[in-house]
Amino acid sequence: MARSQPIITRLLVHDPVGLMRAPTFPLPAPSPLLPLPALDALLVAAIDAAAGPRHLRAVHAVILHFGLHHRCFLVAKLLRRLSHYRVPLHPYPLRLFSLVPRPNPFLWTALIHSAVILRPRLPDYHPLRLYSLMRRQWPPSPPLSFTFTALLKSAAADLCLANGLQIHAQSISTGGFDADLFVQNTLISMYVECCDLASAHRVFDGMSIRDAISWTSLTVAYTKTSDLSSAEGLFERSPAKDMVAWTAMVTGYAQNAMPKKALTTFERMREAGVVIDEVALVGAVSAIAQLGAAKHAVWIRDIVDGTGFRQTVVMGSAMVDMFAKCGLIDEARQMFDEMMNRNVYTYSAMIVGLAAHGRAHEAIALFKEMVGKTDVKPNHVTFIGVLTACSHGGMVEVGRYYFHLMKDEYGIVPSPDHYTCMVDLLGRAGLVEEALELVRSMPMEPHGGVWGALLGACRIHVKPDIARIAANHLFELEPDRIGNYMLLSNTYASAGMWDEVSKVRKLMRARGLKKNPSASWTEDKDGSVHEFFAGDGLHPRTHEIKDTLEDLLGKLKLEGYDPVLSSVLYDINDNEKEKLLKGHSEKLALAFGLLTTGAGDTIRIVKNLRICEDCHLVMRLASRAVNREIVVRDNMRFHHFKDGACSCGEFW
Repeated sequence: MARSQPIITRLLVHDPVGLMRAPTFPLPAPSPLLPLPALDALLVAAIDAAAGPRHLRAVHAVILHFGLHHRCFLVAKLLRRLSHYRVPLHPYPLRLFSLVPRPNPFLWTALIHSAVILRPRLPDYHPLRLYSLMRRQWPPSPPLSFTFTALLKSAAADLCLANGLQIHAQSISTGGFDADLFVQNTLISMYVECCDLASAHRVFDGMSIRDAISWTSLTVAYTKTSDLSSAEGLFERSPAKDMVAWTAMVTGYAQNAMPKKALTTFERMREAGVVIDEVALVGAVSAIAQLGAAKHAVWIRDIVDGTGFRQTVVMGSAMVDMFAKCGLIDEARQMFDEMMNRNVYTYSAMIVGLAAHGRAHEAIALFKEMVGKTDVKPNHVTFIGVLTACSHGGMVEVGRYYFHLMKDEYGIVPSPDHYTCMVDLLGRAGLVEEALELVRSMPMEPHGGVWGALLGACRIHVKPDIARIAANHLFELEPDRIGNYMLLSNTYASAGMWDEVSKVRKLMRARGLKKNPSASWTEDKDGSVHEFFAGDGLHPRTHEIKDTLEDLLGKLKLEGYDPVLSSVLYDINDNEKEKLLKGHSEKLALAFGLLTTGAGDTIRIVKNLRICEDCHLVMRLASRAVNREIVVRDNMRFHHFKDGACSCGEFW
C-alpha cells in the first residue's frame, strides 16, 4: 500500500479532483512520507478545487479512510462547500456533522451558516434552532462573532425583526460581541432590511470604529427610503466613500427628482477617481432625462462610449429613454437601431418616446415590428406607449382596437393607467361624454390620473358640468394638489363663469394652496441650464431678454401675429392680458435662446406646465421668422417647431 503514496500525493497536488474521478483507486494508510499537516493541506486544496457534490463526497471518503472525520476544520470546510453547491442540509451534511464527537464553535458556525444559505423549511434545521442546540451541548460551545453575523443574516432574510432583536441581545449577553465591527455592520444591515432605520442608526452611533461598509450601509438605506437629507449628511461625513456609496447617492438623487444634485455628485465621483459602474451611469443618464438637457445627453454619451456598458440592454434602454426626453428623438432611434440586443423595456422606451414626439404612426409601426418579427412580448408599459401615440395622433378607432387587443390577445388586464390613456384619447378628440361613461364603467376605482385626464379634456373643450364631477372626485383623492383646482378654475374662466372661478380660488385660499409658478428651462451654448419663471425679472440679462422678446413679437405682428388673449384666464382688460402673455416663462426662455445660441442652432426649452395657445403660436411663427428649429417639452409632450409648423399638427 505504501507504494501508492506518491501517486495519491501527485493526484492531490497536480490534479486534486483526479482521485475523485477514480474513487476505486487504492487509498494509502498514513505514513511518514505524508505527515498529518501535509495531508490536511492537500485535503483542503481538494475541497477547494471540487467541481461539485460528487467530488466533495469523494474527498469525504478520503477523510474517512484516514480517520480524519473528527477534525472540525475539515468538516467545516466540507459543509461550506456543500452549501455552496446547494446540497440540502438533510440528510448528508447533517450526517457529516453528526460524525464529529465534539464539534467546536467553528464547526457549529459552519452548520448555522449552511442553514442560512439553504433556508431549510423544517423548523428543526432553522439557524436559531441550531444555535440553541449549540448552546445546550455539554460542555457548552461558545459562539463566535461569525456565529452572530450568520444568525443576523438569517433574521434579515426572514425579515423577522423579533428574531433580530433576540440575536442582538444574545450578542451582548454572551461576551460583548455587539462591539465587534463585523457584528455591528451586520446588525445595521439586519435593521435596515427589517425597516428599522432608527435602530440601525443607534448601532451606527454606538460604534467606536467604523469602516466603509458601516457608512455605506446606512447611506444606501436612507437613499432607498428617499430620506436624501439624512443620506447626504452621512455621505459627506464619511471618511471612506466607496463606489457603492457614490452610486447610491447618484441614483438616490435621480430617483427622487433631484437631477442637478445627481449630476453634480456623478461629476465628483469621476473627479475622485472612483470606478464608475453601470448603475451609477444609468443614474446619471436618468438625471439628464429629467433635465431634458441635450448637451448633457451628448456629454454622457461620450462617457458611456468609453466604457463597456454601451451595448448592455439596461444601458441601451436608458440611453434611448434619455435621448427621447431630451428632444433628440432621431438620436434615440439611432441608438435603438444600433443595439445588438433589445428587450421589452427597450421597445417600450422607444415607442413611448416616439409617441411623446408626435410620431404616432412610427410608434405603432415599431409596435407591429416588435410583435410580428421578434420574440419580445409587449407589457403594460408598451401599451401605454401605443395608446399615448393614438391619443396624441387623434386616432380614436386605432386606440380602441389596441385597448381591446391588449386584453384579448395578450391577456393584459387594463390598469387605471391604461384607462387614463383611453380617457385622454377620447377627451382630446372631443368625446368628453363618452370618456365620462368609460370612467364610470371601470371595474376598479379610478385613480387621480383618470379623473385628471377627464378634467383636462373638460378644460380643452369647455365642459364645466363634467369638469365639476371630475374635480369633486379629485378634491377627495388629491386634496392638496393645486393643479386640479387650477384646471377647474380655468375651465370656468374659459366658459366665462367668473363667480365659479372666485369660489374655486376662495377654496384654494381656505386650504392654504398656492399656484405652482410656471417655469421653463433652456441651455446656453456652453450647456449651462437657465431657469425662468413667469414674469421673471431676476435673470442677470433680464433687460436684454425683454428687448429681444419685444423685437421678436414686433416682427411677428408684422407677419400677422395676433395675441391669443383667451390664454389669460383672468377677468382683466386686454392690455393687461397682453402684458401677462409677454411674461410667460417659455417666451423668456426663447428670447434667451436667441441671445445666447448661434444662428441655425436648435433652441430647446423644457416647461413644467402645458404650453398655452399663445406661446404655441409664437413658437410656431418664430421658427419661420428666425429660421430656427425650436423644441419645447411641456408636461404633456414634445413640440418640434420648424418652418412655421409644429409636429403636433395643432392637436395637443
